[in-house]
Amino acid sequence: MKQIKILSLLLAVILAFTACAHAEDTPDPVIPDPTPSFSATDAPPPSISGSASPEVPTEDDSQPPEEGMVRSRLTNEWVYKDIADTRPIALIIPNESNAIPHYNLSKASVLYEANVEGRMTRLMAICEDWQTLDKIGNIRSLRTYYAYWAFEWDAFLVHLGGPFFINDLIAKPDTHNIDGLVASDSAAFFRTTDRSSPHNAYTDGADLAGVIRQKGYSLNYRGLTNNEHFRFASKKNPNTLSQYDKNAKSAIYIDMSGCYPLTRCYFEYNEDDGLYYRSQHLSGSTDGPHIDAATGEQLSFKNVLIQYIKYEDLGEGYLNFQCHDTTSDGWFFTSGKGIHVTWEKDSDYGATKYYDDYGNEIVLNTGKTMICIVEEGDNFTFR
Repeated sequence: MKQIKILSLLLAVILAFTACAHAEDTPDPVIPDPTPSFSATDAPPPSISGSASPEVPTEDDSQPPEEGMVRSRLTNEWVYKDIADTRPIALIIPNESNAIPHYNLSKASVLYEANVEGRMTRLMAICEDWQTLDKIGNIRSLRTYYAYWAFEWDAFLVHLGGPFFINDLIAKPDTHNIDGLVASDSAAFFRTTDRSSPHNAYTDGADLAGVIRQKGYSLNYRGLTNNEHFRFASKKNPNTLSQYDKNAKSAIYIDMSGCYPLTRCYFEYNEDDGLYYRSQHLSGSTDGPHIDAATGEQLSFKNVLIQYIKYEDLGEGYLNFQCHDTTSDGWFFTSGKGIHVTWEKDSDYGATKYYDDYGNEIVLNTGKTMICIVEEGDNFTFR
């Protein structure tokens, strides 16, 4: 009898252990919880504050809104599978007073900004669901560093020419570009009469797709890039950066005027929806929200990345950024807070990866991302 009781007890323990093990087979995604073995370094910018940020809104997005939808590799939002399987476009867009307003810029899943000659900035919009857009732009010329960022997404480069030093890169067989100054590609572009050249060139999704097919480019991903570009937290369990304790600084206002003196853009955090809203004070224009003329929406982002990059002057003001085969500093802002990061890109088509001060790859929040490329030596502020 005593042996039966012992065996029963052992069986109960085994069953309980098995049940626990099964419950842990499908854990929720884990946001890195740094356990420093060294002291984290507080890096620039100089204007920082340690006050607590507001609560972050949440939403249960664990199930797709409709059957057959999948996660976007660009935003982690639910999208239709045919959209997720189609390569995005990378549009080169000027950002100066004569070039605004922009059209359908709010449709960009990822938006880059970097200086070009004369301290002007140019934007590159990575758009995922682009084939139904009827007016996108305006479009301007390419610089090599934008191409290397577009390669990370296996995106079609959409531009109007560029200086001679892009020629070798464009000539590579893997570079899929649509150039409005080339006769064979011109059908994808049109010009308007509401502003003067060169700021009046646009493209639309249907004509762009037609030229892409005519050139024999595959609309599907070619297997050249990382399947997972960013790591994402869900809307249900967002990354609040609270795991970084005092090393996560309050960041409800980000001022980029020290890096972009002619654009003077800035971001303001809205605690109601957890988004950073973009405004700018372009030289020769008024200060105010950066509005998409096609939708009437102010540009907004769930994540803002600042990336310091070494650069050189190629002559006549043209710049070259050392954006791959290297690493440098940066900052990551989300949920009203910011942390210092380092970034690394190890190949032309490899994704730029961002790491916290403990060596963990950062986890972005589901939604759109703004990436501000800044020259080493420039400074921005936040509070």
